[in-house]
Amino acid sequence: MAKTDLSYVRSDMLAPQPAPLTNRNVSGWIRTNLLATPKDVVLTLIAIGVMAAILPGALNWLFVQASWLGSDRSVCATLVQGGVQPDGWHGACWAFVKDRFVQFLFGRYPLDERWRPILVAVMFIALLVPMLIPKAPRKTLNAVLLFIIFPIVAFFLLHGGYFGLQKVETAFWGGLMVTLILSFVGIAVSFPLGTLLALGRRSKMPVIKTLSVTFIEVVRGVPLITVLFMANVMLPLFLPTGWTIDNFLRALVAVSLFSSAYMAEVIRGGLQAIPKGQAEGADSLGLSYWQKMRLIILPQAIKLVIPGIVNTFIGMFKDTSLVSIIGMFDFLNTIRLNFTDTTWITPVTPVTGLIFAGFIYWIFCFSMSRYSAFMERHLDTGHKR
Repeated sequence: MAKTDLSYVRSDMLAPQPAPLTNRNVSGWIRTNLLATPKDVVLTLIAIGVMAAILPGALNWLFVQASWLGSDRSVCATLVQGGVQPDGWHGACWAFVKDRFVQFLFGRYPLDERWRPILVAVMFIALLVPMLIPKAPRKTLNAVLLFIIFPIVAFFLLHGGYFGLQKVETAFWGGLMVTLILSFVGIAVSFPLGTLLALGRRSKMPVIKTLSVTFIEVVRGVPLITVLFMANVMLPLFLPTGWTIDNFLRALVAVSLFSSAYMAEVIRGGLQAIPKGQAEGADSLGLSYWQKMRLIILPQAIKLVIPGIVNTFIGMFKDTSLVSIIGMFDFLNTIRLNFTDTTWITPVTPVTGLIFAGFIYWIFCFSMSRYSAFMERHLDTGHKR
């Protein structure tokens, strides 16, 4: 019998090691994330240098030298332009944002009727918040109210013409109100329609699969601007004589269909990630196709692709600014429209307005991103003990 080689076996015990330093305080976080390796130290020093070079001037322009109050351009213009400020560049013109803030929200919606979009916004928040809270009761009722009853009530409130309300054509709608309506309708339509398209693309029925693949590939193959132009210019050509469709409705349909094609591919990625045994197990239980999808496959698939779904929503929210191409005054276009207002025209007005627009877009997109992360943690049950 050959002798076993035990030269690799340790013959003595290791000395006890000191307890690891805690990372739960500020210094521990800095050591772990900023100073862990020489490369991290160098990158941290470079980042601090860049911030030291940029932040003081940016903060000075944004807040210290900025004008916060005023009713016209004189508070933001330089002395050369006839203002009250010394010669040279002035800070941000937040007085312009403050003076036009209500218009940025509602566009040209009649002043005496703006209580209606405010009421719609309050209703929307009251229905949306319980929907976003996982432990809130009566989700089915809440979903029916939010996605079926609320859009009908909101339409009658915003458009009017019924129940004694003044009629307000969609041509007068604008600002953040239009951006949020386009986004909400796009999300509410693209998610279920995209799910059906994803299922259709994986269907074994040739006709359903061909139609789904054709729609997805055609829509994804053209930019959103093209879809908007087609909805605005070509759609009326296919309608009977004397028929017309509101421009705002055309934009809603175009944005919804465009987003549905991208959503379909996101959902399809989740469906492909589900092991085949899940479907076979559902079949062995005698579940029908729709029961299998609703109870077994789709819940798992959607959980896997939450980041992709929210990414599509964020992209759609920002892409709503493209409706300005067809003459609609969304949030960004309403702000840009005021750049030529002689009351506020200064060199710093456009920069200030665009920074404000970017900040508002960032708030909404960052909120969606954080909620996505929260839902991922809430639904991540695979490794919980």
